[in-house]
Amino acid sequence: MISKKMEKALNKQINLELFSAYIYAAMAVDFENKNLGGFASWMKAQTQEEVGHAVRISDYVNERGGRVTLEAIDKPPATYQAPLKAFEAALKHEQLVTKSINKLVDLAKEESDHATVTFLQWFVSEQVEEEATADSIVQKLKLVGNAGPGIFMMDRELGQRRASGGGSAEGEE
Repeated sequence: MISKKMEKALNKQINLELFSAYIYAAMAVDFENKNLGGFASWMKAQTQEEVGHAVRISDYVNERGGRVTLEAIDKPPATYQAPLKAFEAALKHEQLVTKSINKLVDLAKEESDHATVTFLQWFVSEQVEEEATADSIVQKLKLVGNAGPGIFMMDRELGQRRASGGGSAEGEE
């Protein structure tokens, strides 16, 4: 059985993961409006991954006898000045998610909730990957600047990404 305090904290994380999906969906739409289909495709894959994270946590809360309570999701920004600005925002957001996951681990340890500590380790590792990926793209975009050929090459490269699933333990990377 999961404690009420942990249940509440995990529900907050579910909301944050869904907000993450909402942010990336908005970025995808903005990129599509700018005819940057590869960037949009990358963001769509990221959207799916974030929804998968929310589902994964929801399933866990239910398995532990808790109750999932969905809350309203804040409206994300609708446009970004340039791909670099969007990915800088994505990196900053992933850093926020990392802090939130770390606080969940701290709470689970404080409560001696070993099952939740173990469950959250996947998210700790996932956040290392999320931040590294976003930072790598930010660094590449800084190198190419606003040069059309560089943006075109990045658009083509990012368009190759496919969603990894992120929601269940089956078929994961």
